Amino acid sequence: MSRLDELRLMTKIARMYYMQSIRQQEITERLGIHQSTISRLLKKARETNLVRISVAAPSGIFPELEDALQEKFDLREAVVVDCPAEEVAMVRDLGAATAFFLETTLKPGMIVGISSWSRALFAMVESLHPGDSARGGKVVQILGGVGNASTQYQATQLAQSLADLVGASSVLLQAPGIVGSADAKKILSLDPAVKVASDLFDSVDLALVGIGSLEPSKLLASSGNTFSTKERDELRSLGAVGDICFRFFDKHGQLVKSPLMNRVIGIEPTSLKRTRRVVGVAGGTRKLDAILAALRGQWINVLITDKRTAESLMSAELPSPTAADPSATKVRPKRPKR
Repeated sequence: MSRLDELRLMTKIARMYYMQSIRQQEITERLGIHQSTISRLLKKARETNLVRISVAAPSGIFPELEDALQEKFDLREAVVVDCPAEEVAMVRDLGAATAFFLETTLKPGMIVGISSWSRALFAMVESLHPGDSARGGKVVQILGGVGNASTQYQATQLAQSLADLVGASSVLLQAPGIVGSADAKKILSLDPAVKVASDLFDSVDLALVGIGSLEPSKLLASSGNTFSTKERDELRSLGAVGDICFRFFDKHGQLVKSPLMNRVIGIEPTSLKRTRRVVGVAGGTRKLDAILAALRGQWINVLITDKRTAESLMSAELPSPTAADPSATKVRPKRPKR
């Protein structure tokens, strides 16, 4: 086949496939050409710029920024939301984006872990459409939710409502997120009401978590599930900048080594690292350092955030490998990306 003949055939096939929406099998039947030849010429048409494919992103959609975040932080997926304002409006918008992500991601039989005390996750549940995408599966609470009577109901309702909306059964973690001592944690961890949830932690397929800054949100502060001001000062002196499920980490994403961590009842760091998909939902100026640290430490592999935060993350420098704590690598097994 001469160069001109090949170009003529390539053009014909490309017009049929891209402009007339004719499937490759039908092109094969019409032209009497093997389908492998069709595929090869379509690929060559793209490589030689005979065919140029472009996607015009609508206003408020940021695919290039999402791709850049995925590449920089080795994420499975990034979702960037156009949030004109922070606080209440941002929480609502991030929650709605997370609800759509969940509706398109869940599969029957999945075990979904969900943290407590995240306003964005409450907003997610409010935006979810009822369905049965996770039928036969479970929604397990991965951080203790027992707290002040006025707020405890919200934490348990979060897991229960999510389970009802996706057609799964709920498994509650019937304990506070933070107890008074390491001994109290040991005793509570043996309680059947706690074990029924904790026994599922290593089987979680997808975890939904908020990313907290060192200063607790109003919701968390009112729950009774938080460290005291003195204890937070201690964490700050150790370099803590944020947390996921009360597992505090420094600016490099390395776990802070503090006895306070022995009082947390929730998913262990090793289990969280083994979870195939950990979805972090957070945004805003107040949480920027915590989100960056969570990404540096690879505590999440899906990020749902706002545009301004995403742009700030892209301008931040990544620390050199020597800055990491070698001992922390023991709890950071590589998760498959696909």
